[in-house]
Amino acid sequence: MSESPSQSQPNPVAPQLPCPSFVATDNPIGEKCDVLIVGLCDDAPLSATAAGLDQALGGVISRLIGQEKLSSDSGESMLIAGVGDEGSQLVLLIGLGEKSKLDREAAFTLTSTAVRSLVSKPHEKWVVALPECFDAVDHDAIVAGALYGLEGQSIYRTKSPIHVPATIAIASADTTAIDRGVILGDSINLARRLVNEPASVIYPASFAERATALATEVGLGCEVWDEQRLADENCRAILAVGAGSDKPPRLVILRHDGGPQGEPPIAIVGKGVTFDSGGLSIKPSDGMVDMKCDMGGAATVVGVMRALAKLGVKKNVIGFCGLAENMVSGSSYKLGDVIVTRSGKTIEILNTDAEGRVVLSDTLDVAVEHQPAAMVDLATLTGACMVALGNEVAGLMTNNQSACDAVIDAARGEGEPVWQLPMFELYNDKVKSKVADIKNIGEGRWGGAITAAKFLENFVGDVPWVHIDIAGPAFADSPKPHRDAGATGVMVRTLVRWIENQAG
Repeated sequence: MSESPSQSQPNPVAPQLPCPSFVATDNPIGEKCDVLIVGLCDDAPLSATAAGLDQALGGVISRLIGQEKLSSDSGESMLIAGVGDEGSQLVLLIGLGEKSKLDREAAFTLTSTAVRSLVSKPHEKWVVALPECFDAVDHDAIVAGALYGLEGQSIYRTKSPIHVPATIAIASADTTAIDRGVILGDSINLARRLVNEPASVIYPASFAERATALATEVGLGCEVWDEQRLADENCRAILAVGAGSDKPPRLVILRHDGGPQGEPPIAIVGKGVTFDSGGLSIKPSDGMVDMKCDMGGAATVVGVMRALAKLGVKKNVIGFCGLAENMVSGSSYKLGDVIVTRSGKTIEILNTDAEGRVVLSDTLDVAVEHQPAAMVDLATLTGACMVALGNEVAGLMTNNQSACDAVIDAARGEGEPVWQLPMFELYNDKVKSKVADIKNIGEGRWGGAITAAKFLENFVGDVPWVHIDIAGPAFADSPKPHRDAGATGVMVRTLVRWIENQAG
């Protein structure tokens, strides 16, 4: 199948990712800037910068605190006049809560909250003095959080509501932490941007093109399987899901050779359904509006692989993105079809809207062929996981408790909430088919996140494997103080930490 001319129609060009210049400073009060960002803690005296400002401003900070007009509660902020020509024009005072409880999550989230309170107005330079309130190991999270606050979903607004400063100076942090934070922030924002782009811009071939360009830029190996290669490799499941679209499927393989030659790699696998209409089991309009986000797992893989390459992580890692567009046409795959997957297992299709697991069946099999030491897959897979855990918590399912514990520890360290769901053998029967090996849905509405994971378990063999259902936290309907609505870039930080922990 070749691309039709309709697929090449011009689209608006979104702006590049926010890219202010980050520099270090050791004199935040004397640094000339538009805004100086200063933190206040509940259970600690004023920081050195806050105390110096208080003196320079005639005790105004102390007075505001004494009058209970200025709060150090987490996320509370106030903008006051600065020292003028001698330094900052304005000062943003942001509450950090209890200093004893500050961690990487707070560093990331509260910095992003501070940044988002400033982006509605144009500024040339900010100085961020928050690192003096946090442990040095968390300083990179402050920088990443600053970048996170500068990216949003309004990429096609003719007048952007987000004004990116030219320079952000970071006080009390070394350049190594700043550089690392920039890499993490850019990688998360890349994942978010891929998801936030409309499906007319990001479809399997264009996703593969962007991944290829990124690989060249950062030094990753990259292999793209087009529809002919997919057919040659017997990836009939990926081809079946993409059969209804005039935009043919792709499989992208990104390789980071950071470890010793011959060392078994870690595999990360992402679901990349670039638009999900539901196929013949078509979704209602309200359920289809945000289905550009159904490739969030693949976007996360790209973000993680970029970060690993830029950070020079000493581990062999291979990322796999199974890409298809699930559309309706005369060539769509149908209910009752039986698909012979790449592994040889057969799937009975009972709902074409349960397509992500079908795409992953072949993608996981390709990953297993590379004999990974451990494997994680990420997918916006089931509404059932959202029913169970809500919109902000990712569900974990596994065939290896040690591997799952390592992912949980990494997620806890980064402040990304996850919760493990059971994988009891009794669930196996719920995906057995009467006419094929397995079927692509479970028994009605019950245990849907787990039965989807049980389906995937058929394709991972003995590889230690963790399935992460990110259907809830990958895409947000409404904004929060620390982020815009739209794509969140969830699990990029967690997986980078998980892989670094294994490399260490």
